[in-house]
Amino acid sequence: MFSEYFDLAVKSIVRKGLRSWLTMLGIFVGIAAVVSLISLGQGLQDALNQQFELLGTNLIYISPGGDIYSMMFSTTTAKLKDKDLETIRDTRGIELAGGMLMTTSRITYRGKSVFTYVAGMPTDDSQDLMFSGSGITISGRQSRFNPSDKKKAAIGYRYWIGDVFDHEVRDGDRIKIDGKDFEVVGEVSQIGNEMDDANIYVPYDDVKEILGLAENEYVVIMARVRAGDSVSETVERVKRELRKSRGLKEGNEDFAITTLEDMQESMNLVLGAVKWFLVGIAGISLFVGGVGIMNTMYTSVLERTTEIGVMKAVGAKNSDIRNLFLVESGILGMVGGVVGCAIGAGLSLTVEYFAGLNPATATLKASIPPELVLGAVAFSFIVGSLSGVLPAIQASNLKPVEALRYE
Repeated sequence: MFSEYFDLAVKSIVRKGLRSWLTMLGIFVGIAAVVSLISLGQGLQDALNQQFELLGTNLIYISPGGDIYSMMFSTTTAKLKDKDLETIRDTRGIELAGGMLMTTSRITYRGKSVFTYVAGMPTDDSQDLMFSGSGITISGRQSRFNPSDKKKAAIGYRYWIGDVFDHEVRDGDRIKIDGKDFEVVGEVSQIGNEMDDANIYVPYDDVKEILGLAENEYVVIMARVRAGDSVSETVERVKRELRKSRGLKEGNEDFAITTLEDMQESMNLVLGAVKWFLVGIAGISLFVGGVGIMNTMYTSVLERTTEIGVMKAVGAKNSDIRNLFLVESGILGMVGGVVGCAIGAGLSLTVEYFAGLNPATATLKASIPPELVLGAVAFSFIVGSLSGVLPAIQASNLKPVEALRYE
């Protein structure tokens, strides 16, 4: 019986021609938006999770104040000093730890000046931890700073591609930082945002000299948890030792400890909320599409009133008429969903292609799992069927005699 409903419904849709396609337009737009937004959102989430996995899950970040950026933007008076670094290094479970200093300085090259962040890096083994924990590498004459290095700098990506000054700054060139000559000995890999890609990296002592510090004041301390030790338990031990060292009570900490797992969870929550918010907006198009299907089906009932009367006169039941219109409205929704999925997938793959042209966004891939497509098509069928419920009930309740007399 369903095959008969299907055949009649398809013939009715084909007979309407352009009007059927216009009816499905809202479904096209809604499903295309849902598929493209979810696939790109999931792709972005997958890319970020991949980056977190590359950094490792055994890194912890200790910052003064409430978060990692509070010191950078001068929103806290708390300081992390050498004593705190030694306390962290001595904590059970910590394999390696190092700190980073940060200041804003004037960078001059060939007579042109800009202001940017200058990071002071350690010159011992913890330097590798600082760079890997920040997701960057250095290429050029030196891939790391040596203990004897002074007035040497590694430049961010935007300098060596010529995006900051009128000329490219490369390995071997000389720049001025706050009026002092520095030799460029390395080029930092691309991070992905303009601010970080304009950073300059120099040894600790040079930043201390710029700031006029007697001892190091760290913007962040990174530590690696020893393999086999629990990250969460080690974090608690670090908190306990720092409170003891700094004379603080529990709950009154003037430092914050963040793990990569914490960052990953927070990022996934934000991305998930944004993704579904955008999908909710796209759902408005589906609502509009559903209203369009309902309007078309009401019009179809009026146009086919006599046909309905004939069908009832030859024995068709009210349920047969109702099911026929429900199937027709469902097919309108389903076809709209299939076309919308194709459009949405095309949009996602187009964004992926253009993202791949930029190294900073090359990791973004559209994620279009089969369940997303099947779910979108099924949902569009349900939207179409629900939109046809009231017109189907109206059609099934028509009196045969009145329907045959209708003109």
